[in-house]
Amino acid sequence: MIQLTPQMKILVAVEAVDGRKGIDSLARLCEEKLAKDPFSGCVFIFRSRAGTAIRLLVYDGQGFWLAQKRLSKGRFQWWVKGETARELEAHQAQLLLAAGNPDIEAAPAWRKLH
Repeated sequence: MIQLTPQMKILVAVEAVDGRKGIDSLARLCEEKLAKDPFSGCVFIFRSRAGTAIRLLVYDGQGFWLAQKRLSKGRFQWWVKGETARELEAHQAQLLLAAGNPDIEAAPAWRKLH
């Protein structure tokens, strides 16, 4: 897991992306669609079209990190609407990574895997 700290700027992209896109394509989307510098150290979060996976892109000063989480069941229900991107706090991003709702101040209920 990538460590998200309160000092990090975290942006969630509204538009879904093709899951085959790599670092270069996602960095280009940061520049063109979000009007943000991919080398800024900001954490960019993208969702797959199906809503079953999210990808995180961040530059650490030496290179890019690309992380992906794909749910084994269900979809990421919460997602930004209407804007090009939305900024999240670190604790909100952690809720999103847990497939929860960042607008609610509690983690989703734990359910045992079968």
